[in-house]
Parts: sequence; structure tokens; C-alpha cells
Amino acid sequence: MTAPGAPEAVRLARARLTRIVEPGWDVAGRWLREFGAVETVRRIDEADEGTGEPLPLPGVRAERWAGLVARSREAPPPERDLARAEQFGARFVCPGDAEWPGQLDDLGDARPVGLWVRGGASLRMWALRSVAVVGARACTDYGVRMGASLGAGLAERGWVVVSGGAYGVDAAAHRGALGAAGATVAVLACGVDRVYPRGHAQLIDRVAEQGLVIGELPPGDHPTPSRFIQRNRVIAALTRGTVVVEAAYRSGALGTARWAQRLGRHAMGVPGPVTSGVSAGVHELLRKEGVLVTDAAEVVELVGEMGELAPERRGPVLPRDLLPPATARVLAALPAQGARTAAEIGREAAAGVDDTIGRLYELRSLGFVERHGDGWQLTRQAIRSDFSDGGHS
Repeated sequence: MTAPGAPEAVRLARARLTRIVEPGWDVAGRWLREFGAVETVRRIDEADEGTGEPLPLPGVRAERWAGLVARSREAPPPERDLARAEQFGARFVCPGDAEWPGQLDDLGDARPVGLWVRGGASLRMWALRSVAVVGARACTDYGVRMGASLGAGLAERGWVVVSGGAYGVDAAAHRGALGAAGATVAVLACGVDRVYPRGHAQLIDRVAEQGLVIGELPPGDHPTPSRFIQRNRVIAALTRGTVVVEAAYRSGALGTARWAQRLGRHAMGVPGPVTSGVSAGVHELLRKEGVLVTDAAEVVELVGEMGELAPERRGPVLPRDLLPPATARVLAALPAQGARTAAEIGREAAAGVDDTIGRLYELRSLGFVERHGDGWQLTRQAIRSDFSDGGHS
């Protein structure tokens, strides 16, 4: 049973095109915009390479056109792909369907021809409140912890965690969301019936059961380096923002962040040690337009609705923080060692002698100072408290 929305002929044509054209190819996107899916497929299928006539579709060289025609001849009927997808619980979603996420249209002619979707949730509804968490495959323990923490924290706040299903940070983000009984989406660079990397068979199955597994490639298709690169644009366009956790200068995760910036989404980065090469790309992102984040609350403050603010970050509140300003100035006028008279303290605090004496007695009742004859000095407790928090000089 097909989902309501796009006409059946259009759905079949778009499903067929996922076998013929590569993801993200804007020339094919222009054909779809100008001629429609059905007419585009008809012209490819009816092409005769040996006539020497002008190419049926514009904007492509003869060699590329010949490759498309060859792919068309070798491709199975789209009905077979749709039936195969249904066997493992997947469906084909394309523009015009109720489930199609409208934000993917921001990609213009580079938007997906359609998406193969595995899992029971509505992709359109989940994408409305989603965040991408991506990063290095060869990440450190710190990267794993941060990826998992962000995944869990976002899921606990009702956000969908989107990533690429790869080793390292991607897997940590998915597992964090799954562990919090939350929602997560894996965007693959291959058919959604395949597992890549193979070591993630159980993880991808869990994501499909609890969330969604999606991709542009038809059933059985394999990943290539260029498909991984193109996959990143879908992750960026689908979500409200992208968080990068550990990425070297040439990391594909940075490509996702650049796509996010290009599309007007938030691009965020989690800082690492400045000596870590695996965080060098993140730091470069943060030096430019990226926003520094350290936890899920800070991410939600950026991508969420007005009022979803992260808690204010500050150190522990100390007793001296609660003193009135004038009393705090008197306390600050006492030296770390030795005693001073009330007149000396008053001059340092820019206060009169009588006012200073009154505040010194107030400070004594609070345990900050003690009196010795005409002199006043800090108590041992006040000195320990001051120096342990980098206070008194």
C-alpha cells in the first residue's frame, strides 16, 4: 500500500531515478523541476545513443548521458524495488507526499529525488524537531562521551537526534538517544536494507525499531566516498542545527556544518583540548561562524523555541557573595596577613570610620574578621575560603 500524496506515476518515476542518477546532482534536479519526473524518465528510457541527434535532456555531456542511459537499461523496474523495500519494512517517500519534510526543499535542485525510509514514525513530523550530532569516526573517549551525552540529553528534552550511523561520534549519539528511550534517525549513504559499516548491524536494526533509517539510494545499493559527502547535505537540511563533536580539518562532519550554515541552520561545535588534532576542525569552525556548546541544554537554547534557555552557568555561591556591596568593600580592604585599624580600612574602602566600624562588627558576627585591640584582621576560615577560590590578593 502506497502513502497518499504524489501520483503513482510520479512515485514510480522518482523511485526509478534513484537507480539512474547520483544523489545531489543538481542537473537532474533541474530536469525534475523543468520537465517533471515522468517526462525525465521517459526521455532517458527512450534515448537512442546511435542516432547522433541532440541529447534529449540539456546540461549534460554525451559521455555522462551515455552512462545514464546504460544505467537505465540495467535498472530493475521500480515496482520491484518498492516491493523489496516493503519486505523489510521500508517505503519510498517523495515530494508531494504528506510525509515529505519540506525543509529538504531548501536544497533547491540538489534536494533528494526521494527518500527510502525504514521505520514506523513520520519523517516529516520528526524532522520538525530534530538536531544533527556528527563527528569523527576515529574519535577519542572524550568524543564518545560527549556524543552519547548530547544524544541522551536531546532525546530527554523531546528532540530527535539525527546522525550518519558511522563509527565514533555518530554511533555514540544514536546510542545515547536510544538509551534514553528517545527518537533517532540514521541517514545512510547506501540502501536502507544494507548495513554500513557492517559492525553496526545491531545498532542500525535498533534505530529502525525505535526510530528511522533513511537514505537516497535504492535497496541493495552500496556506499561510495561521493555518496557519503552528498549524504551530509541531507543531514544538515533535515535538522534545525548541526553539532560537531571532534573533527579534524578535513573531516566530513565539517562538511555537514558548512551545509547547515549555507542553509541558514545553526552550526555548533563542542570544543576539545587545543592540542588535539581530532578537535582542530571544530576549533576552526568556532573561530568563524560556529557557536560553542557544551551540553544539550545549550543546543536547545539555540535551536528551540523562545524561552527554552540553558541554565545560567556560575561557580558555587560563597558567603561573601551575599554581602552588601559596601560591606564587601570593607572586607576586601583587609590584608591577607596582619591587621589594620578601622581608620586604615575605611580609607581603603572609601568609607567613613563610623560606617566602617559598623560593617566590621557585622563581618565579625558572620565569622569573616576578628578584633585584636585596635586592629582588625581576617579569620583563618575567611583566608582559607578566599584563597581556595582565587579571591583575596
